[in-house]
Amino acid sequence: MASRLNPYLTFDGDARQAMGFYREVFGGSLTLSTFGEFGLEGTPHGGRIMHGMLETGSGFTLMGGDLPPGAEFSAGSNFAVALSGDDDAELRGYWAALSEGGSVSVPLEKQMWGDVFGACTDRFGVPWVVNIGEEEGEGEAGAGQG
Repeated sequence: MASRLNPYLTFDGDARQAMGFYREVFGGSLTLSTFGEFGLEGTPHGGRIMHGMLETGSGFTLMGGDLPPGAEFSAGSNFAVALSGDDDAELRGYWAALSEGGSVSVPLEKQMWGDVFGACTDRFGVPWVVNIGEEEGEGEAGAGQG
């Protein structure tokens, strides 16, 4: 899969409704994965959306999900620019450049959904998330490609 760049929105418990709304507006195919699918079943966060992705016929991609347990919602900073794909070297290069001089909130490392993921804010205050999935043919990439 080629690398892609798209917005990633963060919600405070209403990601399912919001992503459904965006599907009504833009059309397309929506996939949703819950925190419960990745080990938090039976908890208050179990039914919340860990990762959602809307891909439209017009070529738009919009990703989003609810905040993870323990994170605080802050209106106005509920977005990031997402870089995702399976080219490890390319995406690690972007990560190194974007995080240099900025701050890292989630180190770039393997996550519970199986992909390598990290979150940082660049030196200009723009939040980024990088998700590196397995190359096609190397196994199934995780659902959290955001």
